[in-house]
Amino acid sequence: MSVQVSLSRLNMFHGHLQGSELLRAMIMAEFAGKIALISSFGADAALLLSMVADINPATPVFFLETEKHFPETLEYAKTLTASLALTGVHWLTPDPELLVRTDPKGDLWQSQPNRCCWLRKVEPLNRAVETLAIQALITGRKRYQTPDRAEMQTIELDDKNIFRINPLAFWDKEKQKQEIILRNLPEHPLFAEGYRSIGCAPCTA
Repeated sequence: MSVQVSLSRLNMFHGHLQGSELLRAMIMAEFAGKIALISSFGADAALLLSMVADINPATPVFFLETEKHFPETLEYAKTLTASLALTGVHWLTPDPELLVRTDPKGDLWQSQPNRCCWLRKVEPLNRAVETLAIQALITGRKRYQTPDRAEMQTIELDDKNIFRINPLAFWDKEKQKQEIILRNLPEHPLFAEGYRSIGCAPCTA
């Protein structure tokens, strides 16, 4: 069966689902043992992590440890991992040899930010997906975030034939906020300081 046919089937049976219902179908049935969550452990990461933990706390979680994060983010990642009893968190770091060759001074983000993102995010993620034979990745992307995501669906297929599961695609900020409060989840420590989107320290305003 081709991946396009598989995408059609997934959308036929599960395309109407969102949130925890979609996650349960993907984690426990469609991609059992072959699915992972990508998490930034950023401003609103706790919600999706909590939802996945409720279904299967052993689900692999890929944290892209770019070695450029705020110390608060690294501490937050450890806190959430412990409080949600997540047992499959992988800290994905850049390839050491590539790092020495491509960004020896650690300042590539200043001159070639896209290259820096590839080195510290894309390559480590691709490597983990291949190593663990992952077929689907859960993301926290939402339609309201950018114009490019305005037409995003809950189940998609990327250019590497990896399924992208977007359980919060249709959620707005208010729905997120209500669910975070309901679950009594801790905020990222920098959220109180005015940060609303938290990534690598050099590229976060």
